[in-house]
Amino acid sequence: MSQTYLSLLENGRRPLSPRLARKLQRKFAVPPTVLPVVPTAVSEDAQSLVEGLAAVGYPGFLHFKPGRPCNPAALLFSALKMRDLEARLSEALPWVAWRYPDLDWEWLVREAKLHDLQNRLGFVVDLARQVAERNGEGATAEVLAAVEQRLERSRLVREDTLCQESMTQAERRWLRDRRSAQAQHWNLVTGLLPEHLRYVG
Repeated sequence: MSQTYLSLLENGRRPLSPRLARKLQRKFAVPPTVLPVVPTAVSEDAQSLVEGLAAVGYPGFLHFKPGRPCNPAALLFSALKMRDLEARLSEALPWVAWRYPDLDWEWLVREAKLHDLQNRLGFVVDLARQVAERNGEGATAEVLAAVEQRLERSRLVREDTLCQESMTQAERRWLRDRRSAQAQHWNLVTGLLPEHLRYVG
């Protein structure tokens, strides 16, 4: 890369391509939150999500070949949009929010609202905040609590699941009676609890 081109990039006179951003991120070992948020960076299938989680350092998937590095906000958004996720993938979502409290919340909250995913995101952030509080990570808990407050104002009344849309009516009834207060608050039928999150703290 020439000095002239670098100067143009630094002054905002040339766009930073996703490919170049990934190279720079690897070269300078900066967190993936500096990468451009590209919603299509992660395909909406389980394997792409596993590879994306491995790329951002999720301990549960480090034995998988990592995919191309992507912004954790785009990864989380892609996962929340999925109709059905395996339990091991659902468990990873609060880890993303907890591990990267500096991700682009402005973009993520806006996109979640546009796609009626604010309850799913709110619940994930709620779990991440509980983990941060349990670990004594006050600054992280504060950031996540602020995100929860923003999502609270647009909380949906309709019932949803945490990416388990194929759940049978019998399963829904059983979980509805046994879900946590947080899941009930976010109108989600899910049994996920902070103690199910194996790779946080």
